[in-house]
Amino acid sequence: MKVLIITYYWPPAGGPGVQRWLKFVKYFREFDIEPVVYIPENPTYPLVDDSLLSEIPEGVTIIKHSIFEPYRFAQFFSKKEANTISKGIIANKEKQSFIQRLLLFIRGNFFIPDARKFWVKPSVKYLTHYLKEHNIDAVITTGPPHSVHLIGKELKQIIGIKWLADFRDPWTTIGYHDKLKLTKKSIQKHKTLEKDVLGVSDHIVVTSFATQKEFAEITTTPISVVTNGYDIEKVEKTILDTNFTISHIGSLLSGRNPIHLWNALSELVRENQAFANLFKLQLVGAVSDDVLSSIKEAGLSDCLMLKGYVPHAEAIKIQRSSQVLLLIEIDSEETKCIIPGKLFEYMVSKRPILAIGPKDADVSRLIYETNSGSFFEYQEYQAIKTQILGYFNQFKKEALISEVDGIEKYSRRELTRKFGDILRHLVK
Repeated sequence: MKVLIITYYWPPAGGPGVQRWLKFVKYFREFDIEPVVYIPENPTYPLVDDSLLSEIPEGVTIIKHSIFEPYRFAQFFSKKEANTISKGIIANKEKQSFIQRLLLFIRGNFFIPDARKFWVKPSVKYLTHYLKEHNIDAVITTGPPHSVHLIGKELKQIIGIKWLADFRDPWTTIGYHDKLKLTKKSIQKHKTLEKDVLGVSDHIVVTSFATQKEFAEITTTPISVVTNGYDIEKVEKTILDTNFTISHIGSLLSGRNPIHLWNALSELVRENQAFANLFKLQLVGAVSDDVLSSIKEAGLSDCLMLKGYVPHAEAIKIQRSSQVLLLIEIDSEETKCIIPGKLFEYMVSKRPILAIGPKDADVSRLIYETNSGSFFEYQEYQAIKTQILGYFNQFKKEALISEVDGIEKYSRRELTRKFGDILRHLVK
């Protein structure tokens, strides 16, 4: 079987958006699937990680077409604000500058479904000819950006090729939509496009059970859940930190700001001298000013280590050397469906996970299913504090470890096998 994968994110892009399809492409050939990858020729990636280039399988066909990126023009207003928005880091409403409010309004209402919409028409034209000249069995689109799905929709309607739409995140219910200052007309346009894509596609794949349920109320198209997962990473042997290091890997947006967690840690520092001497809060990746202000207000500045963005291989080392791994999701109904890819890398690192998020989040289901850590709602202050102290006491006894169970089905190879079964059923 030969499949065309249309994706915006591809090495040297960094961040979580590139990992899912880089890994599927890595293992597809083991299941008799030959991937062809279509990417933009001149993208503007908010994060770059050149180390991921080495993970592209040898001999894989990669085709490219140029893209017009409006974020380049947004930098004329403010390079800092444009880069911040493109990374998804949006300040709370009361702290937004006039330039950020303006850019958000323009982004939300003039670039629907997103700022990569200008890649749709030239890609459809280019790929229509490509598909007619090559023996491709199916097209796969992956979003966000969800404009990529519009390419698949057009190709399906023009050529009639089998089309699978892969949603790494939901569309109209994604957490940042309410910050884009959308007009009622723009909101309706998003919903119309979402319904069209879900209805025209031959099969839909999502990364969470909540998104599957959400989409099932909109369309009768078959929907499968294929979560993100972990790969067996070959990294140098790591040694556990001698400090009691609690680490968060990845972006910490303004909405991911668990005040009760910072206060619980602050109280432990004040009450427990041994904890104060050994505790470190390590944040790896982009962190919003709102989060940093809350940490400072909690009196944790002396315990804070800011790493910024690091290459993926280094992030894996940090995960394996940390004592506890922190996972935080926005406390809202819309984010119950978010299962970040780093959750599975956290699991395989065999370090206890301390997760905080909304009630009934899909993340909590997976953490308890695999015995990989603990999950709390934002307001569970005392329970969070008690759990951290329990982890610290285990750390002092050199007995802090995560006895994970049943995570093999979340390996990238097994997930690729599952995806291959879906594709074979689709094109039979």
